[in-house]
Amino acid sequence: MTFAQAIAPSRPFMIRMRDVALRAGVSASTVSHVLNGTRFVEPATGERVRRAIEELGYHPSRAARALVRGASDLLGLIISDITNPFFPELVKVFEAAALGMGCEITLANTNYDPKRTVACVERMLAERVRGVAVMTSEMDEMLIERLRRAQVPVVYFERGEADAFASNIVVDYQSGIRAAVEHLWDLGHRRLGFISAPPTLRSTRQRREVFERSLARLGGRARVEIGDMRQSGGHEAARRLLAGAEPVTAIMASNDLMAFGALQAINGAGLRVPEEVSLIGFDNVMFSALTQPPLTTVELSRQQLGELAVQALRNIAAAPSHQGQQYKLRTRLIVRESTAVPARRARRASS
Repeated sequence: MTFAQAIAPSRPFMIRMRDVALRAGVSASTVSHVLNGTRFVEPATGERVRRAIEELGYHPSRAARALVRGASDLLGLIISDITNPFFPELVKVFEAAALGMGCEITLANTNYDPKRTVACVERMLAERVRGVAVMTSEMDEMLIERLRRAQVPVVYFERGEADAFASNIVVDYQSGIRAAVEHLWDLGHRRLGFISAPPTLRSTRQRREVFERSLARLGGRARVEIGDMRQSGGHEAARRLLAGAEPVTAIMASNDLMAFGALQAINGAGLRVPEEVSLIGFDNVMFSALTQPPLTTVELSRQQLGELAVQALRNIAAAPSHQGQQYKLRTRLIVRESTAVPARRARRASS
């Protein structure tokens, strides 16, 4: 016996419905009716089918069963960037909440790519999910219309208005970002920088606008540099903010990942956080408490967001005419050790 023969399985690699039908002595359609409960089958016949399924180790295709029933036991989740710690934490909460209502989840990652976003939506529709949580704001109107026509319950993140089959979760950026600006101002910082993500994203524009308005209300004006939502983008943007005749003394980043990059840039410039440059992030991902020093950040709770997204999908399914709702999620400032009185002011106070 050859090595290949020794490790070969004793049954075909993929058991098909027709194999079960042949073993049970029935038609493939009868096997389908037993699996999906779509038609009465004599008890004795049903028992033969179930025994054949067990003997052969047949596992029906999830997609095929969804086609028969018209809907699967899946909730879809579309995210932007699986490498951003914000999203794995969100996935974990969303999955736990979905399991609590008897559903599993199917996950799609757009990587901020419009073509991939189209493919993600089409995959969700092909799998006949019970609902989709679109936890990214880069959703094109064409795709929103596609989901609307399919009458799939959808909850969006910072995108669109509540409508039939569609709910929307909006974030109260004001509560957290305004507190962050006031915190830096009260410490004595007057040269504040903001690292923004590309303005194509609605949530990005909102974070920047709230920061600038909050600072203007206090009499200040922000220096703004654009990053790419990733650590490398934060690093390069921070380097620009620290250059010039009057470098900033405090930086806020549009997300924690870019704040991590900014921390590297500050250290690389031979400066200390928070003694010479204060730093604030946004999201409060798990790693933000583990940096040196621990990062002051604005918290956008993944626990609340994930649970709210599943609850919103459930509410659409139960609502008359499947009307969606608008939900609001608050943010809050978490003060840690990356912010302090600016060095010049601290020296004056000690002299």
